[in-house]
Amino acid sequence: MKSKFLRNTLILTVVSVLAVLVPTVLSASGMMDAYVSGILSLAGIYAIMAISVNIISGITGQLSLGQAGFMALGAYSTILLNSNAHLPLWMAVILAGIITAFFGFLIGFPTLKLEGDYLAIVTLAFGEIIRVVLVNLKQWTGGPNGKSFPTILTLSPSVAVFTILSVLVVIIVCIQNIIRSSYGRAVLAVREDEIAAKSCGISVFKYKMTGFVMASFVAGIGGALYVMYVGFIKPEQAAFTKSIDYLIFVVLGGMGSMTGSVLAAFVLTYLQEGLRFLQNYRLLFYPVVLIFVMLFRPQGLLGTKEFSFTGTFDWIRDGGLKKYLAKRIGK
Repeated sequence: MKSKFLRNTLILTVVSVLAVLVPTVLSASGMMDAYVSGILSLAGIYAIMAISVNIISGITGQLSLGQAGFMALGAYSTILLNSNAHLPLWMAVILAGIITAFFGFLIGFPTLKLEGDYLAIVTLAFGEIIRVVLVNLKQWTGGPNGKSFPTILTLSPSVAVFTILSVLVVIIVCIQNIIRSSYGRAVLAVREDEIAAKSCGISVFKYKMTGFVMASFVAGIGGALYVMYVGFIKPEQAAFTKSIDYLIFVVLGGMGSMTGSVLAAFVLTYLQEGLRFLQNYRLLFYPVVLIFVMLFRPQGLLGTKEFSFTGTFDWIRDGGLKKYLAKRIGK
C-alpha cells in the first residue's frame, strides 16, 4: 500500500513538473513565440476561473453567475496591496485571494440557503454591484477607464507561462486532494441529495459555504494573475457576460470534472484565437458549440469523470495499449 502511494506520488509529481517546465523551456528558448505563449498564459488563467466555477456548480451543485465579480475583486486588491500598501507581490496575491474569499463569505452567508435560479440571480446581482462600485471608486480603481499594473509577467512571456501554469497545477492538486478526502465526499453527498446528506448528519449549509468561499479564493487568485499578466484591468471584467464565459467552459468540459473544465478552457481559448479571421462572426462559435453539446452530450465532454495519469500508467503497464492497437490493426 505504501509503495503504491509512493509510486502514484512520483508519477503525478513528474507529470506536474513536465506540464510546467516543458512549455516554459519552449517559450524561453524561442521555439514557442510570444504570441503562442500569451495564448497559453491566458488559457491557464481561464482554466483557473473554470475551476472556480466548477467548485460551485460541479462539486457543490450550486449555480453562481458572479465569479467574474470575484475575479475583479482579486485583481484590484492585488493592485492596491502592491502599489498603494507596498506589500511584496507574492504577499499581495495571497492576501487578494483571502480578501476575495472574505467577500465570498459575506455574500454566501445570507444567500446559500437559496437554491437554483434564486442563488444564480443573487450572485449575478452581486457581480453587477461590484462592477458599479468599481466604476464609481475612481480614486482607487481608475473608474471606467481602468487601472494599469505592469509586472514582470507582462514583460516576460516565459516567466508568465511558468508562473501561471505553476499556480494552475498547485490549485488542481489541492482541489483534487480535497475532493478525495472525507470532506470532499461530504460535499459530493450534498450535491447528489441534500435531504439524504442531512439525514446522515452532514451540515449542508456548512459544506456549501466552505465550497463557495474556496471558489471565491480561487477566483481571486485568477484575477490577481490576470492583472499581473495583462497589466491592465477595467470594471467591465466584473460584468455577468464574463461569468457566463467561465460557466461555458465548465458546461462544455463537464459539471464536476476538473479535467474537463481545464481542457475546455485551453481548447476554446485557442479556437477563439484561431478563428480571428472570421472577425465578429467568431463570437457565434460559443453558442453554436453549446447548442450541439446540449443536444448530443448534455453531460459535457467528460461528464463527472477525471483523467487519471496513474490509471493510464497501470493500463499501459498491463498491456492495455498493445491490446487496443492490436484490435484496431486487426480491424
